[in-house]
Amino acid sequence: MGFLKKIVDSIFGSAEGEVRDPDGIFLYVKCSRCGAPIRIRADKRHDLQRDYDTNEYILRKEIMDGTCFSLMQATVRYNAAYQVVDREIEGGEFISRDEYQELTAPKPEREEEAGGPESSEDQADETD
Repeated sequence: MGFLKKIVDSIFGSAEGEVRDPDGIFLYVKCSRCGAPIRIRADKRHDLQRDYDTNEYILRKEIMDGTCFSLMQATVRYNAAYQVVDREIEGGEFISRDEYQELTAPKPEREEEAGGPESSEDQADETD
């Protein structure tokens, strides 16, 4: 069974929501104006520029969030193994994948709005 799970995870991603994309680099940012979280995918084959002097890759990305439509500009430098060496962003801030998932997770309804443990019908029965 473990063998089949490895095959399914390698094709569709893992149960934790990790997407397998060998050509993709994912960045997670938050708009400094409205606080909207954004996930950006950059393609290693097309979006990175090679810096032959330092043997690094440079990603320059303009990002616009869908809430306030504020424009952010990010520059990220990677080494030959695609590990982040340096990063800068204007108009936003970098966040971790975990922070992005927390910010985009569905919010649980408050008990009062969802009927709570004691709805108005239950309270009416108690008074009778």
